[in-house]
Amino acid sequence: MTPELTYKIAKCCLPQENDPITGYFKEDGTIAVHHTTCNAVQGLRSERLLAVAWDEIQATERSADSVTIAPEFDELDETDYFILKHHQEFGMDYSIVVAEALRIPLAEMHQRHRKLRELGGLKRVEGRIIHYRKNIVKGKWIKHRNHTYYELTPEGKTWIQAFEKKQMASET
Repeated sequence: MTPELTYKIAKCCLPQENDPITGYFKEDGTIAVHHTTCNAVQGLRSERLLAVAWDEIQATERSADSVTIAPEFDELDETDYFILKHHQEFGMDYSIVVAEALRIPLAEMHQRHRKLRELGGLKRVEGRIIHYRKNIVKGKWIKHRNHTYYELTPEGKTWIQAFEKKQMASET
């Protein structure tokens, strides 16, 4: 099964439907869609430029719209979104770091991590020694292995997309 491509319209040039476009394969696996005359395209690595067509993008959007969201999604709020987004951007992490990054009380963070795990948006990662982290304890490098780490599940990624789609719809 071929993985689904994710297209994102570039904010620098905001190409409109039927404008001539080009794609840029980004490090995160998404394809940024630029107008072919966009100045930003000139500074991009040419080996990552792709020929794309509007019908491909629209077909992908239709496919993404048909994804069904589990009823558990209704139990989530904006803070849950930010927690999921943290795990999407930074990967596997534990409650103390996420609580500090998002300025959430630690007890609440533990509850939210537990809720997101029980609903299926996060999963526990067990039995790993995690790489050193700098500045968890001011000025020291320490190795963490006694924390409960969480990482995003495919369901959690779907929830992030649903939150973002809902947010875009409310802005228009």
